[in-house]
Amino acid sequence: MLKTLGLCLIVTSLALNFAFGAVWLVHTARASVRDAETTTTESAVWCPLHRELGVTDSQWKRIEPRLTAFQDSAEKLAEEVQALRSEVIDLIASDEPDRNAIRAKQDQVLATKAKIQALVVDHLLAEKQDLTADQQTRLFKMLRERTGCPADPPMSGQGIGRGMGQTLRGTIE
Repeated sequence: MLKTLGLCLIVTSLALNFAFGAVWLVHTARASVRDAETTTTESAVWCPLHRELGVTDSQWKRIEPRLTAFQDSAEKLAEEVQALRSEVIDLIASDEPDRNAIRAKQDQVLATKAKIQALVVDHLLAEKQDLTADQQTRLFKMLRERTGCPADPPMSGQGIGRGMGQTLRGTIE
């Protein structure tokens, strides 16, 4: 039973990290579009993440259309998750909550989050193709730092015996 609980916690943690990463990418890019509209810059790269990576103009010409499509898709899925969560709350708040309906709605939330995860993975795999090895290293270092994911996977020996929560949060030193 503890193994099942541990596995569920790991899966949940990974799902939340992917979802957070997707939302973070969308938020960062959307904020940078607003910044780019209010300030002029010599670079055509409006995304601060890609500016920080130092992508070239030719890289950006390949990355930008894919990034914009990713942002639009991720934003729609995030809105869908929010709407489903609202429906779950409404179901729970009803005078006579239907547990089966609540579980079914929760399954829809999880399915939508899985779509977000797949979208993020597909985007990152495509993005890797246009980045140099150094840019890839910096990108994944930044993602780990900003999502709170340690470089070593959970249960890799780093935190064994020190508590599952610490291992999943990456707070083991």
